[in-house]
Amino acid sequence: MPQHPAPLTIATRESRLALWQAEHVRALLEACGQRVAVLGMSTRGDQILDRTLSKVGGKGLFVKELESALEEGRADMAVHSLKDVPMDLPPGFTLACVLAREDPRDAWVSPRCAALADLPPGAVVGTSSLRRTVLLRDALRQLGRADVRIEPLRGNLDTRLRKLDEGQYAAIVLAAAGLTRLGLGGRIRHVFSTDAMLPAAGQGALGIETRADRPDLAALLAPLADAATWLTVAAERAVSRAMGGSCSMPLAAHATLAGRRLLLRAAWGDAERPGPLVRAQAEDDIPDTGAPGRRAAEALGERVAAQLRTGGAH
Repeated sequence: MPQHPAPLTIATRESRLALWQAEHVRALLEACGQRVAVLGMSTRGDQILDRTLSKVGGKGLFVKELESALEEGRADMAVHSLKDVPMDLPPGFTLACVLAREDPRDAWVSPRCAALADLPPGAVVGTSSLRRTVLLRDALRQLGRADVRIEPLRGNLDTRLRKLDEGQYAAIVLAAAGLTRLGLGGRIRHVFSTDAMLPAAGQGALGIETRADRPDLAALLAPLADAATWLTVAAERAVSRAMGGSCSMPLAAHATLAGRRLLLRAAWGDAERPGPLVRAQAEDDIPDTGAPGRRAAEALGERVAAQLRTGGAH
């Protein structure tokens, strides 16, 4: 890895999970001889907790302040959960690195109920995600459980778990990766298969954002990148971008790579008018795992988005 002459600063949200992610990247860089500091910041997404993200600007609210720190030179890079990163970054910024993905699946967390089918009458399930809402609603419809309510759940990971423990919810659904990274895997009662609960685009992966005019950082971060993960998330994010680009739409997209064969599946549901999910999938051979491969993956994502629109998604 090339050495950077000056100390580097990582901008991050101040939640426990975000700080873990920043410290993880710092440890990787320091193992290569870099000097690194972490700049913790509070974002609007962390401050607005009384409304759902889809009503106040989406998950991009978690990255705007970090981008300001990059633009002003107070930080060199920002570490994000990739599922929180808008599909189109503002001019002057770039996704410089994608690290190896942790478990992309969703986790069922409940003190008393082992699964959806075990919920008591009138139970409340909490989630912060429109995607999880439409997927859970579809699963409950198949179980004939119209009595179960799905309610918004905001706050950082510790806050969500506290609300569950206080009895505000019978169960909550969280990303398995976040629980695992914080040593909270023991709270997971059940991990949904990707067939049962298709993940969000980029879920489980970490992305590093920099200013576009910092090729020195792109070269520095290249050894940290995981080519296969970058390829799969490029396909997933392309679906979302083609469908409008919002991190907060009721859309799932998940890709897997076997050899050179890339399989991409997606699902969309109407958050306002309950009904069957619209599903789509496609696969293709990818030329390589570099930039040409990512462009081919994005083209596959656009094909899957077109299938969703043909099926009625909007």
